[in-house]
Amino acid sequence: MKVLVFISTLWCAFTSIYAISAMPSSQLFVAEKTPQGVKVKAITSDDSYHNQPLTTDSGVYFTKELSALEGSQTDLFFYDFTTQQTRNLTNSPVSEYSPTLYPHDDGLSTIVVESTGKQRLWFYPFDSTRKATPLLAHIDPVGYHVWGEQQEVMLFVLGTPHELHFTDTHGHLPKLVAKDIDRSLAFNKAKQVYSFTYNKNNQLWLATYSPKTELVTSQFVLPKPVRDYTWLDDDTVAYALNNRIYTRSITSPKVVSQWMNLTQYCKTQITRLSHRAGKMAFVCKKR
Repeated sequence: MKVLVFISTLWCAFTSIYAISAMPSSQLFVAEKTPQGVKVKAITSDDSYHNQPLTTDSGVYFTKELSALEGSQTDLFFYDFTTQQTRNLTNSPVSEYSPTLYPHDDGLSTIVVESTGKQRLWFYPFDSTRKATPLLAHIDPVGYHVWGEQQEVMLFVLGTPHELHFTDTHGHLPKLVAKDIDRSLAFNKAKQVYSFTYNKNNQLWLATYSPKTELVTSQFVLPKPVRDYTWLDDDTVAYALNNRIYTRSITSPKVVSQWMNLTQYCKTQITRLSHRAGKMAFVCKKR
């Protein structure tokens, strides 16, 4: 993989909706079930903000805070499963968040805090000879995103309350899907639905949205203080409660099973997780 192109057209932006000046320290691990038990490996230190993991077949993309005399910002990093090495992919003067594989070109889509204060979706190509470009430049401020089929994308748009917008890269106006949503978005390709979380009656629900029927279906309430989940397969999601990971299916939501006990590796709380091909990246919050 080539290092991502340096974005020379943007300048430092140290104030953002993400409040990067006060990021909590956290550590990233990768867990994998083996015949001998659960194998866990730390892939970062715990002396900085390491968050928003994206597990792929080849490694884990994540967001890391970098500090300097002028302040702090975040870059996108990649941990390679084969070499067991980590490298800074962006190394830019702006803050990037939420690395996501861009399905329509060779690179990453990411949230960028621009010098103007706008927080928009950008494409960063892996080819260093190409320039990064904004995607859906008319939509701001964007907090998170997930890609679906045929240029479709679901966006977390920050506001009071936060809103879930469904659109595509063809220039169609965004469709408001839900309000008062939380940060966890995903796409279930097998079921052709997007999943998200939203607040109702002081509870956080897992819900799905079908672009075909344009219907939102509430699936089940997540236990407090869970805010994130990841799909394990077409029907099953996993989430962390404190430092244990549980599974729950969409078809049988009343059945909850403990999948991994990670108390030995995370003494505090697992705040985010991302699963792919048997490997689970998880974030442990530093007390």
